[in-house]
Amino acid sequence: MNKITKGFIALISMVMVSCNQDFLETTPFTEFSETAVWSDPALVETFINQIYFRLDDPLSDGRMKSNIVDESHYRGNAASLDFNNSVITQDNLPAWGSATRYRSWEDLYKSIRYCNIFFQKFEEVPFGTEVVDGKTLKDRMAGEAHFLRAYLYFFLVSTYGGVPLVTDVYELDDDFSVARGTFAECVDFIVSECDQAAELLPVQHSGNNIGRATKGAALALKSRILLYAASDLYHTPSIFSGYANPELVSYTDGDQTERWRAAKNAAKAVIDLNEYSLFRAEPGPGDSVAQNMVDLFISKQTEEDIFIKFFTTPMAQNFGLYTSPNGYHGWGTNAPIGEMVDAFEMADGTKFDWNNPVHAAEPYQDREPRFYATIFYNEAPWRERPDDAKGLDPLNKVQTGSWERWDNATNSVVIVPGVDTRQSSIEDWNGSYTGYYCRKYIDPAIDAQYIKQTVTWRFIRYAEILLNYAEACIELGEDAEARTYINRIRKRAGLQDITESGDALRARYRNERRVELAFEDHRFFDVRRWAIGPEAYKPAHIAKVVYKLNPDKTTATRPTVSHELFENRSWNDKAYFLPITRDELNKNNLLIQNPGY
Repeated sequence: MNKITKGFIALISMVMVSCNQDFLETTPFTEFSETAVWSDPALVETFINQIYFRLDDPLSDGRMKSNIVDESHYRGNAASLDFNNSVITQDNLPAWGSATRYRSWEDLYKSIRYCNIFFQKFEEVPFGTEVVDGKTLKDRMAGEAHFLRAYLYFFLVSTYGGVPLVTDVYELDDDFSVARGTFAECVDFIVSECDQAAELLPVQHSGNNIGRATKGAALALKSRILLYAASDLYHTPSIFSGYANPELVSYTDGDQTERWRAAKNAAKAVIDLNEYSLFRAEPGPGDSVAQNMVDLFISKQTEEDIFIKFFTTPMAQNFGLYTSPNGYHGWGTNAPIGEMVDAFEMADGTKFDWNNPVHAAEPYQDREPRFYATIFYNEAPWRERPDDAKGLDPLNKVQTGSWERWDNATNSVVIVPGVDTRQSSIEDWNGSYTGYYCRKYIDPAIDAQYIKQTVTWRFIRYAEILLNYAEACIELGEDAEARTYINRIRKRAGLQDITESGDALRARYRNERRVELAFEDHRFFDVRRWAIGPEAYKPAHIAKVVYKLNPDKTTATRPTVSHELFENRSWNDKAYFLPITRDELNKNNLLIQNPGY
């Protein structure tokens, strides 16, 4: 078991304050005093482990931020529908709590406080001088704390803009009033934390330390924050032209081109480590590229991993149950919408188009391999059905369509819903509304109805870094260099090289990023930093799949598929940032609210 995982289990019983009245003046086996923690490096390591555990991952809770952007639809939809229509106020952040575990303002600052406690206390710890993986324990732990604090602030800044930069440990009788740092100050702080972490962390971990932050993870996080900071949202004053404090949500001086240059250099620093490569980067002639992509996301560990989170069964990963088709007793929680499905290209690299009669006749044939690794669609092959559904689906293929059958007894058409529709005879209260299910991260070897899967969550993987580098190159006008790195990813995906330049290359890149990083919690932030909210938050479409009745009253063997309007979504520019809640404003009278709230 990974030490980070074991550490949290141990932490459940750890108390960070001393008992005032210990029974018979003994320390219970289930408690550790504050003095004991900071006098024992092993307990300090456990303290750090719980910060790792609190990093947000959607596999634990089972619900993703994809439901509050143009990737998917949540079947318990009232809150996410409000969010997708920008019905957001300082008193109500609909769907944010269910889509983001440990990512509220309060939870993030709680985790940051743990990092600050570490820095307040770690000089007292009797660390030894032994070197493991090239670093002492003291340096490695300090590096981890710098990295974790940077990661936590990154989430705050990408969600709220400039935030209070708190590095001290506040006690109950302290003044909690701290003004927001400017956006520029916050970016600089995160970059500084990443640089310090990179100096202190090993290039690789070994043994039980695998999974902890490395030098590469710190440099990769630096790449991400600098990419975000260079993006249009933070350089377009007209978006919030009437806001009195633009320095909180954007840069007010400096050069965007130089920021793209910094983003490019940061991504290249990760590449030049030569520590990472794409998983199965060059598919062989007989390889199933789609299976390669499936394997990437259900493998415990790959050469593409930069920063990941391991799971064990007791950690109760809900994603498999929440997301699987309901004909397998899954819940269909993160159901792709038509807009996400249409983003996947054809196998020959051309754009899918409903106006093309060949595409429309068989929309799930001849799509690019990542489509088959990411999306469950009607007739997608899958694992053996549970016992109560085997007779209904002997072919073990996803059924999101319905059959029109002629009933001679009533002289009328009868509609027979598929096993994975919301009218299923297995479960008629669960399942996807969209005609699709998310395939990514679902382990076919696990019966999610009964067993918690333990799929690794990849916070940062190498493909993102290649895309970051390519994006910076595009914005710097270095199109040939950008194509080189985009085409590495496309080669792994079994696709032809792209050849576009200029605006066409930017559009192609953005779609490539959308598809490659689908359901990895990137799209929500990409839509915002690119300032394309109106483009993304449009009315959503779903698949209608029908095996129609023929004139001779037999049922067609091939379905008719169409994408139909499902729900309205709309955009308000205020949603580029979330509001600081009224509770937080009441706690700190120096806080200034974000624009539009």
